[in-house]
Amino acid sequence: MQDSPEYLAKKAFFDKVLTIYGRNAVMEALEDKSIIIHKLHLSKSNRDAQVLETMKAIANKRGIEVKYHEKQSLSRISKNAKQDQGVALDIVLEHFGDEQSFKNKHKKYRIIALDGISNPQNLGMIIRSCAAGNVDAILLPTKGAAQISPLVIKASAGTLFKMPIIKTSNLKETLGSFKKDGADVYTLSAQAKSSYKEQEYGSKTIFVLGNESEGVSKAVASVCSKSISIPMQRGVESLNVAVTASLLAFL
Repeated sequence: MQDSPEYLAKKAFFDKVLTIYGRNAVMEALEDKSIIIHKLHLSKSNRDAQVLETMKAIANKRGIEVKYHEKQSLSRISKNAKQDQGVALDIVLEHFGDEQSFKNKHKKYRIIALDGISNPQNLGMIIRSCAAGNVDAILLPTKGAAQISPLVIKASAGTLFKMPIIKTSNLKETLGSFKKDGADVYTLSAQAKSSYKEQEYGSKTIFVLGNESEGVSKAVASVCSKSISIPMQRGVESLNVAVTASLLAFL
């Protein structure tokens, strides 16, 4: 049975929705008029507070729907009952998308793919560097890695809302699909003989950055085209993954 156009349109919309939580993060997003907001969620158990009244006033002024929930219901929305502080906000990230929609818009591209990046602060700094540099998108797995959170948003200094992000449930398969599209896929390795500065890159290039301690997984490495290195001096063996992303972003 084929999905209806209505269902596909609804799915495409909610694929771009990011739910954030916590009173400071929600207030900052509400006050930023450049951010598209779908809905404000509040817990019925919240005690009266000026910050909540301000949130509701801003939402009313901006025409944002406010929905009230039982505490348990709100925790299912925020997915973090211990830290949501009784508030959550649905943000529409127009730059979020899937692999196919990205390919439809880009005939040439440079992507940084993240394989198991676990530190939210690293993810935020990577997003910031990619937004500032020559990167067309970040390829981000939806499982087994840090996900977008208030800490990531803070570390990205707001650039998350500007950086195209492709979500994938299977990084190995998605990279394989990009290879079929003609992309060259590179991993970074201290043992690689080719320097990242000496490599000639094609019109479709993907750099894969691995977990902070384990590096790129064997499964993902198996689909990569070539391994390149960042030459280092004075016996330094490795760089922080966010620093590596910065170097690649400004190639």
